Amino acid sequence: MSWVWAAGSLVFVSLLSLMGVFTLSLREERLRQILFLLVSFAVGALFGDAFLHILPEAFKTSGSGPVTGLWVLLGFVVFFVGEKLIRWGQGRAFAKPSRVKPAVPLILLVDGAHNFIDGMLIGASYGVSVPIGITTTLAVVFHEVPHEIGDFAILVHGGLSVRQALLGNFLSALTAILGGAFALLLGPMVQGFSAVILPVTAGGFIYIAGSDLVPELQEDVSLASAFWHSLLIGAGVGFMALLLLIG
Repeated sequence: MSWVWAAGSLVFVSLLSLMGVFTLSLREERLRQILFLLVSFAVGALFGDAFLHILPEAFKTSGSGPVTGLWVLLGFVVFFVGEKLIRWGQGRAFAKPSRVKPAVPLILLVDGAHNFIDGMLIGASYGVSVPIGITTTLAVVFHEVPHEIGDFAILVHGGLSVRQALLGNFLSALTAILGGAFALLLGPMVQGFSAVILPVTAGGFIYIAGSDLVPELQEDVSLASAFWHSLLIGAGVGFMALLLLIG
């Protein structure tokens, strides 16, 4: 029975990635205006997720020694090198720069890892009991809603069409199902795996938010943009902080 509950929960969590479908009726110009503000929210959500959720969980899993910090730095470096390779590949493959920004494949990669972790948490919880699995799923759902909105905004802002962003987000969300199956099959071995993937994911989130998104927000130097960007970054962090009450 726990497998049935886990499967239903994982499918539901994966479908949250399609929330961007509600933007299909908007005109492109209006959508771009909204998305630029949502990118600010995404910055706050990524930083809040990394510093308030993932890193504390990583330190709880593997201890407070320097090893966890080294894994975070490794994640940062891996995504730095990854972006360099993406930019190099785009320069070799296209006579003109690609309209798709390097942040797009990076966010899909790191979000896939993040969803895999969420799937492991759900699967491991159902491995204990159905009620614990349900409460964990609810926590992941509330956590994923702002995260998926932010990811969708980054993908469209990064050069994908709305439909391409929906498909990419959905495919990346399906890794939650793999994570859930992984947790249910391997049980106690999951903890050792998460001790590595959690801090590496945190490093990836910090890199994407700080290196790719914040510099773009700095391009608009008006006082009005500074106010709205700061407000929405704070809202993203604040929303992630509120989710701590659920956990």
